[in-house]
Amino acid sequence: MAKQRSRSEDGGDQPAFSRRSFLKTAGVGAAASTVVGVGAKAIAAPQVLGPDAVTLGLRVNGALRQVSVEPRVTLLDALRNQLDLTGAKPVCDRGGCGACTVLVDGNPVTSCLMLAADAEGHEITTVEGIGTPEHMSPLQRAFVEKDALQCGFCTPGFVVAGTALLARHPHPTLDQIKHGLSGNLCRCGTYGRIFEAVQAAAQAAPAAARSKRG
Repeated sequence: MAKQRSRSEDGGDQPAFSRRSFLKTAGVGAAASTVVGVGAKAIAAPQVLGPDAVTLGLRVNGALRQVSVEPRVTLLDALRNQLDLTGAKPVCDRGGCGACTVLVDGNPVTSCLMLAADAEGHEITTVEGIGTPEHMSPLQRAFVEKDALQCGFCTPGFVVAGTALLARHPHPTLDQIKHGLSGNLCRCGTYGRIFEAVQAAAQAAPAAARSKRG
């Protein structure tokens, strides 16, 4: 195929797109980009961490805790290995089972997929912050009363996810419960009783509030 040619000022033919014209155009474009960059509002460069361990301040269960971790360390590993909060469980390490669920600013998050560095400045709540064996939350008590656990390995994740669900929907329907817990897996298959426990906790909450007022 013949190259497209254009008529020059002296009457001769020359290529419509030459190397020289390309270089000239590229130079103008680069200069324009530089001018725009200078005139645009300066954007602060993100903080670079690592590769060595860094000290982070994590607000966990209402208290500011310090951890020293490499930037690649997940929130799950920081909680378990640095703060000895072992309620969140490492299972799939892919965010697919929900056993490592914690609350970050009230929202359920799979902590195996979140870097500890990204959790700095946020409010983190683990199952240990929801209730203790001596002072269980209504949902934890309902899990015991409804026998909503077998091996118990997935239970902390379900309790955390269920707590977030009840905060959003104090009187959830069964479909809302199923949807709210859909990110958590129970390999023992205790789903029916888990759903019953969430329903029981929702019913118990108004009664507990009334008893406090009385």
